[in-house]
Amino acid sequence: MIDSHCHVDFKVYNKNRQEVISHAQEKLTAIVNSGATLGGNRRTLKLAEEYENFVYPTLGFHPSNASKSDANIIKQALAEIDANIDNAVALGETGLDFNGLDSEEDKNKQIKLFETFLEMAAEYQMPLVIHARDAEEKALEMVKKHHSIPQVIFHCYGGDLQTAWKIIGEGYFISLSTIVCFSEHHQQLAAELPLSQLLTETDSPYLSPFKGQRNEPAFVEETVKTIAKVKSISAEEVANVTDTSAREIFGF
Repeated sequence: MIDSHCHVDFKVYNKNRQEVISHAQEKLTAIVNSGATLGGNRRTLKLAEEYENFVYPTLGFHPSNASKSDANIIKQALAEIDANIDNAVALGETGLDFNGLDSEEDKNKQIKLFETFLEMAAEYQMPLVIHARDAEEKALEMVKKHHSIPQVIFHCYGGDLQTAWKIIGEGYFISLSTIVCFSEHHQQLAAELPLSQLLTETDSPYLSPFKGQRNEPAFVEETVKTIAKVKSISAEEVANVTDTSAREIFGF
């Protein structure tokens, strides 16, 4: 099993990060840690060095941060991604988050930065990890214009089934997080969509499958079990297929 998207670099893990990663090593073959800020990218690269061949880094800038960050910080983040591109397995997370966002100016900031990442992914021939919330159709419309991007993952997907089928129709992947353990909508997505186009993730520290407990990569097992249950197949099959897909996309 692979947790294809988490944030173990976040400060909520400062007191027991090593323990959390040890738990993951007992159950998983790899975790993909996604950079979401300038500092997050730096921490992600450091973790990948410390846990070589287990923690793999993606480098990005979260759309919600794009709306409120100083232009110089974004510029510096992009420069550092450029400089470290050979150490990353993908670009992202990046994308669009229009949830509760009324300001056209803020939306345009997100769109502009997402476009920059789309161009980088095409230029460097890197897979792209997309965060799209209340903007799934727009994100899909934008990414479709960049046919040369080798692979695209809509991470922690929560949009409608119709858009999900369009995403899969383009050959892209949909990653389901631990939210699938307690959300009927996500269980419907898991039941309907082909396993061959699905990945598993936790999006730790968010969306814990256990009430009152912080999420962690080892809990991706719960995502795998839930997908297996709604598809009436074995957890082993889900684990094998999603593990293989993640390795092919990220190239490790």
